[in-house]
Amino acid sequence: MNTRAIWSIYRNEMMRFFRTILQSFISPVISTSLYFVVFGTAIGSRIDEVEGVTYAAFIVPGLIMLSVIMQGISNASFAIYFPKFIGTIYEVLSAPVNFLEVVVGYVGAAATKSLFIGLVILGTASLFVDLTIAHPLAMLLFLVLTCVSFALMGFIIGIWAKNFEQLQLVPMLIVTPLVFLGGSFYSISMLPPLWQKITLFNPVVYLISGFRWAFFEQADVPVGLSLLAIGGFTAICMAVIWWIFRTGWRLRD
Repeated sequence: MNTRAIWSIYRNEMMRFFRTILQSFISPVISTSLYFVVFGTAIGSRIDEVEGVTYAAFIVPGLIMLSVIMQGISNASFAIYFPKFIGTIYEVLSAPVNFLEVVVGYVGAAATKSLFIGLVILGTASLFVDLTIAHPLAMLLFLVLTCVSFALMGFIIGIWAKNFEQLQLVPMLIVTPLVFLGGSFYSISMLPPLWQKITLFNPVVYLISGFRWAFFEQADVPVGLSLLAIGGFTAICMAVIWWIFRTGWRLRD
């Protein structure tokens, strides 16, 4: 394992992040505050509790997942697309590094950025509601796995995209609706029986459910199933990336 190559890619990506640290820090804080004003105050005043948890606290895990998923995808997709756009990707491909080292560098940096945003949102949320995390280690595990898995997905999108518009196509048209319909701001038990069954085909449900269990010990699906789902998604993404580097698809065109 070429740790120097990994560190070089990782450091370069993190330096770009810290150059805009104010924007990276203030934006999620403002967004989180607005969500709490709209959902926590306006809607929460009409909903007393959801499964024994105040509505303002109930939406915190979903709010964190929403931001972490979108940040993981956007950071990783832009990180690999930009070298393709300006042509420096060929320097990376010709360097004495294998695909795993390239992926660890880029995806590791993207996952670190989204993890930072997730922790910032958690800290901001604690200013609005009294949060008690029942299983801190499980919460951190789900958070890290989500950051990594969706950074891998973003890496694939960045390789697939041929222009900047396509970078936003999948996150906006597919991922965002799945997150909103995956129980971010409600429990799927509140839905009619038919829609509960349909919702279970949404993979994001398993991520949010497991993450929410770590906070309140309340889950829409078994925790083991949530871990299996996110593990399977990560494995699929890694398999796709391995195939991309093996064939050179969209990298050597």
